[in-house]
Amino acid sequence: MTHHHPHEDENVSTGNENAYSRRLFMQQGMVFLSMATTVPSFLQKSAHGIMLPVGSLVTSQAGIPDDRVLVVIQLAGGNDGLNTVVPYGSRDYYNNRAQIAIGAPGSSRNNAGSALTVSGGANEGIGLHPNLTGLRELVDNGQAAIIQGVGYPNPNRSHFTSTDIWQTGNHSAQGYGWLGKYFDNTCAGKPNPKGSIAIGPKAPLALHGKTQKAVNFETEDLFKWAGKVGDDSLASTYDDINRRETMQGVSKNGQLDFLVRTSLDAQVSSDRIRKAVQKQPLVKYPDGELSQQLQMIASMIRADLPTRVYYASLGGFDTHANQLNSHANLMRQIGDSLNAFQKDISAQGNGGKVLTMMFSEFGRRVAQNGSAGTDHGTAAPMFLIGDMVKPGLLGTHPSLTKLDEGDLIHNTDFRQVYATVLDDWMGANDKVILGKAYSKANVLK
Repeated sequence: MTHHHPHEDENVSTGNENAYSRRLFMQQGMVFLSMATTVPSFLQKSAHGIMLPVGSLVTSQAGIPDDRVLVVIQLAGGNDGLNTVVPYGSRDYYNNRAQIAIGAPGSSRNNAGSALTVSGGANEGIGLHPNLTGLRELVDNGQAAIIQGVGYPNPNRSHFTSTDIWQTGNHSAQGYGWLGKYFDNTCAGKPNPKGSIAIGPKAPLALHGKTQKAVNFETEDLFKWAGKVGDDSLASTYDDINRRETMQGVSKNGQLDFLVRTSLDAQVSSDRIRKAVQKQPLVKYPDGELSQQLQMIASMIRADLPTRVYYASLGGFDTHANQLNSHANLMRQIGDSLNAFQKDISAQGNGGKVLTMMFSEFGRRVAQNGSAGTDHGTAAPMFLIGDMVKPGLLGTHPSLTKLDEGDLIHNTDFRQVYATVLDDWMGANDKVILGKAYSKANVLK
């Protein structure tokens, strides 16, 4: 991270290759850049950011380590919070869900199994889905926090709009992503192409900033350099450019060197990422899409990449019909994948530097529908995993009797959690990034 410096007036010639001339060169050379087969697409996107004006900047807070990592997991489709964090002590839960309710501990209903108890006196009558044994173990180990009843005012029940609200951090669902703005405000207005990585075919809006663009790929094999330069030649060229800049100021071909060096930096990054992911993990991961993503992320963290934010996602949560079996499979994936990931991170010695946050764009309605499923609802639990969380069930479970048109009323605004993560974990100014001040959620030690 760097501190902000005033950018130079375009009419003043300094004789040096300053930030302005670099932006100007990239702007004039974009046609060439977009045609260059040796430049990965993520770098082309980042190059656009170089020519954008630097905005108001907020540097990282003193005393916050720069190597802290945030892993975000999105459960796409609207996870049914009531069958995830089960209010088995409520008669209303069973009255509203005759076909799909989870049984109380020690008893089974609908062949759905019985809820797992969670330690702690304040958790009476509330448990976890029977397939979340991996998550319950993390809670017991002091490494998992379950924040109950998270949502936002005037909830939107559209998948797309509600997802955008969560990803931008504002109710208009407009603007840049909250994590993109984090990078915009902590990296001196310059794109950091290695700052954030999303596993998947497309980077989410959450990582999209004014200058920041995320790297995204589905598998490490798809993240490759397209050029023809051999490793030895590449290394010597890279070293030569940097040595000339260091010893002689800027060479006659400084602007071209800048483009070449940036391209070579992308090559080095892609090689490093692929080599990291190809290493055997320190623990055995279960099968499944989320597990595969988290295994890749753990490998990159183990390789000590300079990436601060990783993003994974799992779909299939839009459970309008025949919910019991499909949701049970998803719960198994979540619990077991999180458990393996956290064990891997701990085995690496990185347990104190990685915080994982899991959310869904909304929960489901309290009452089941006529197809043994649930329709779009509102508040739902969020999850934080790591050695630095306050473990157990946090906050208050939403009332099942005081409802908003049949939906749960949230007790915690998701931006309270964002503010805590941004300020207390990432060391950034949450008020600037989120656009206003939110009271902190008491979720981290």
